[in-house]
Amino acid sequence: MAEAAQNDSLRQEFNRWAETGRGEEMEQEHLPIVLPVLDRMRLEPGDNVLDVGCGTGWLVRLLAEQVPEGRVVGTDISDEMIRHARSHYADLENAMFVVGEAGEIPWDASFFTRVISVESAYYWPEPLRSLGEIFRVLREGGSAWVLINYYRDNPHCRHWSEILSVPAHLGSAEEWAALFCEVGFAAVAHERIPDPTPVPETYNGSWFRDASQLRAFRELGALLVHGTKPLLSGHSGI
Repeated sequence: MAEAAQNDSLRQEFNRWAETGRGEEMEQEHLPIVLPVLDRMRLEPGDNVLDVGCGTGWLVRLLAEQVPEGRVVGTDISDEMIRHARSHYADLENAMFVVGEAGEIPWDASFFTRVISVESAYYWPEPLRSLGEIFRVLREGGSAWVLINYYRDNPHCRHWSEILSVPAHLGSAEEWAALFCEVGFAAVAHERIPDPTPVPETYNGSWFRDASQLRAFRELGALLVHGTKPLLSGHSGI
């Protein structure tokens, strides 16, 4: 499927998610694995932060609280998600929401000091291009943080390809790290972020076989890949 067609498919799918309220569910589902990432990012009050695939904006809200002297921008391919985000968080003075594809981020180069993406990267039609865009909008010395639950090294999510209604990349930790390196990131590293959320005795959802598989999935954790945009000679960066 061509990139434009994939983007159209993604937009339609996540517009449906927004219309059925699934965007608002993401905070409860993802907060336990996102909080450790925010700790690792070591945000400063004046940082400018981009959230790629921001959904209805819950993470932008958290980021805006941590960078009161900076700016937070949330982008999403879904115009419905962005509409919900703008409605929910109209009072955030240092945040804004913009419709945009990860492969063509609608922002100037070298503006952000931090970029984060949560549970979005495996949907990108061209991951290398999207990471290149993240690299472009980062300042020298800035860092990118990509967190995903769907990756090859966790065997308890591989069957999701049979459930997802849009194409998704099932890459390994090493493959994602290699893409970071290919676009120019330095100090690239990856780790797993376990999910401490208690598992119910009975699981009736569609994503896992049973409660034991859900527990094993959460214990192995989400994949976090991060890297830094190198400083050019003579520059002080951020």
